[in-house]
Amino acid sequence: MDLALLPDAPTDTERAAIDAVVPADPDTPGPLPAGERRDLLLPAFHAVMDAVGWISRGALGHVCARLGVPPAEAYGVATFYALFSVTPRAPRTAHVCDDVGCAAFGGEALCAALEDRLGPPGAREDVTWTRSPCLGMCERAPAVFLQRAEPEAGDGLGDHQQIAPADVTTVLEGLGGADVPGPDPVVSTPQAGADGLHLLARVGVADPADLDAYRAAGGYAGLRRALAVGAARVVDEVTTASLTGRGGAAFPTGTKWAAVAGSPEPEKYLVCNADESEPGTFKDRVLMEADPFALVEAMTVAGIAVGARTGYLYIRGEYPAAERAVRHAIDEARHHRLLGDDVMGSGRVFDLEVRRGAGAYICGEETALMNSLEGRRGEPRAKPPFPTVAGLFGKPTVINNVETLVNVLRIITEGGPEFAAVGSGRSTGSKLFCLAGTIARPGVYEVDMGTTLRELLELAGGVPPRLRAILLGGAAGSFVTPDQLDVPLTLEGTREIGASLGSGVVLCFDDDTDFAPVLRRIAGFFRDESCGQCVPCRVGTVRQEEALARIVRGREIGGRTTELQLLTDVDRVMTDASICGLGQTAASAVRSALKLGLVGASGATGGNGVESS
Repeated sequence: MDLALLPDAPTDTERAAIDAVVPADPDTPGPLPAGERRDLLLPAFHAVMDAVGWISRGALGHVCARLGVPPAEAYGVATFYALFSVTPRAPRTAHVCDDVGCAAFGGEALCAALEDRLGPPGAREDVTWTRSPCLGMCERAPAVFLQRAEPEAGDGLGDHQQIAPADVTTVLEGLGGADVPGPDPVVSTPQAGADGLHLLARVGVADPADLDAYRAAGGYAGLRRALAVGAARVVDEVTTASLTGRGGAAFPTGTKWAAVAGSPEPEKYLVCNADESEPGTFKDRVLMEADPFALVEAMTVAGIAVGARTGYLYIRGEYPAAERAVRHAIDEARHHRLLGDDVMGSGRVFDLEVRRGAGAYICGEETALMNSLEGRRGEPRAKPPFPTVAGLFGKPTVINNVETLVNVLRIITEGGPEFAAVGSGRSTGSKLFCLAGTIARPGVYEVDMGTTLRELLELAGGVPPRLRAILLGGAAGSFVTPDQLDVPLTLEGTREIGASLGSGVVLCFDDDTDFAPVLRRIAGFFRDESCGQCVPCRVGTVRQEEALARIVRGREIGGRTTELQLLTDVDRVMTDASICGLGQTAASAVRSALKLGLVGASGATGGNGVESS
């Protein structure tokens, strides 16, 4: 394919960063065959961002020349993701969360303080700040992600850091280059060290960087048994366990695995979706930071069970500590022959690659994630075909999230029937929940399926005395009220009250909350995160946010009742006609809030009325 490349030349720093990521063929100098390694497009862009802080025309052109990708397509990818910039930007940027989990808990105050010290976003060329959607550190609000360009970082991961809880002094120190403390996953796990835990059993007990400590705490017993009983038995155990996906869709895991394992196609893939971006969710981050070997082992079990030789871990770009932890665990496992050409001396082949996301909530959708891995815009694909038939690179693919995969280790060591005996129906085993907001002890909690919402809140310090509502399941979830606290936390129980478990978010609001701005922020999130591929979502998310903005400002068109009816109509269209789950659930929280009267026709929003501005 003949490419019309850009005439601009990269700087020496940009060229070195790109060439370190894109392998050169010593026998055939020059670009790789057109499109052959397009999957390296995101890593190449990350390398440039890590080195200089933005993607220039020269850098873009050099990436296209090395990978054989047309510049127009590469530009479309670079502009799709929030963490990439194709215009000059300060090499050190603080992304400050102003989402529902942080805004009322210091996020807005921090934004105001940074604007006072640094000016508005983008005002300075050396350091700057910007507002950000949820950064996955809601339990330690307010949260900040420092994106710092550093050509000499050395580990291929840039010099990025997380700060939570953040204050203006610490953020300014971090922007100045100081090594500032990030969130402690043990602090984020109030149950750490308690008896009866499974997913969180090693948090605070075993050193997450020490393979020997992981083994001493029961690590690699699951892989050893999986190799002993064989792939078919592993798939049967997972199916018997009735394990459902823990990312929100709750699809039966065994069904996915059986479909890929039974495919006659010789080339198959396993993908772990660690692009945890649902507002209010942080459980996968804690697992990866505090018990990374468990994820590596679980992916190895899953890959061998379904017949995949390669697995991809697609990790959220705002999770630098988790990425470092998992990369170290992979290196250690490979060194001790727990990954590679002869796993545990079994003759089985399985290895892992880590790919970093770049700030796109839509990439949590499995087909959008596959497009992103392939070096394309993260837009959902039409289904069928489903990933189990034609997934990554057109091959049968299993995609599960972190929590789902780590559950497999318990299933393999204890047995599928024992796992299924906990909980009931399709809701078996234990589940992680992310508690934040007006709660005494925020953090990640593990409880058995069927535990009530009230019992979960008691673990976190008790039901808040002035509780007004709980956002259950995240921005794509629903609000529930104090009279619904005795609902069992199961797929079936939450469905009966018109809610869902979603990704495990439990975000508490007290009676001081003005819910109209909260709903507007949720609507703004979906407006920004819509990929724009289908009209119902592209237009509907904008109209929803506009209506809520008018309500917040007290400038309704045709009165409050008319605006609420518009929200209902937009909800119906997005839910029925959007191509993927983002549009189908973009109005879920708004719908539930209107149904519960959190923002009613009278204007009452939890006691304070609608703010005007």
